[in-house]
Amino acid sequence: MESKLKKTMLALLTLVIIVLLCVGYYAAMGGQAAVFTAAKERLLPIYSVQTPEKKIAISFDAAWGNEFTQDILRILDQYQVKCTFFLVGFWIDEFPQDVKEIARRGHEIGSHSLTHPDMTTLSRDQILQELDQTAEKIQKLTGKSPELFRAPYGAYHNTLIETARSRGYQVIQWDVDSLDWKELPLEQIVERVVRNVTNGSIVLFHNNAQLVRQYLPQILEKLQADGYEIVPVGDLILRENYEIDHTGRQQPASASPSRTQEKNREDQIGS
Repeated sequence: MESKLKKTMLALLTLVIIVLLCVGYYAAMGGQAAVFTAAKERLLPIYSVQTPEKKIAISFDAAWGNEFTQDILRILDQYQVKCTFFLVGFWIDEFPQDVKEIARRGHEIGSHSLTHPDMTTLSRDQILQELDQTAEKIQKLTGKSPELFRAPYGAYHNTLIETARSRGYQVIQWDVDSLDWKELPLEQIVERVVRNVTNGSIVLFHNNAQLVRQYLPQILEKLQADGYEIVPVGDLILRENYEIDHTGRQQPASASPSRTQEKNREDQIGS
């Protein structure tokens, strides 16, 4: 009986030791994971801008086709609006006269990569190639290097943002997606944009959307009637002393920034 009791106590003691070892191991690993997460906190592009003014930016991504580009420029002139065009390198090669005309009419030109890849799958050297060759093409045609970059498909990670900032780019996303590429009914596109716009919004359109000639005048008219001033992205964003919150909203720097906010500012200063 005594022998059996000793065996039971020994088994319980062994179990307790194993449990304590497991708890200690996972606690240690959890601490390491926390440190790693903090060190690798995700950087964000600018989705929108905090501003008390009724000011927004409209942007067009151009990667395929130019069938509607001249009509877009005509409509923008009609409503006296300047906006931002994010251009892909192979589009620039195919339609150089359109690039020149966009610049001539006073619109801002940003980079949308060289070949429109998912840039989160590229190495840093490949990312630099996408950025630098596109900038060279834009500079050659317009006399001005781009200061803004938008990632194809809206896909980004820390390496992409850090690399783009190292080249002096502000990395731009959007907070209002027209979904015009889905060829939704006209009324849905108009309603989607007008309903979701707020102060500091960045709106995403595409230059080859099938209904762009129909929805663009309606949207511009409604936004202007609501009192919104429409400007290029570069005129909406803050250039210094800013932070980006967890939603991607850019805002003036606070007195006690978080580590994410500090990191965004450090990267900007380093660029």
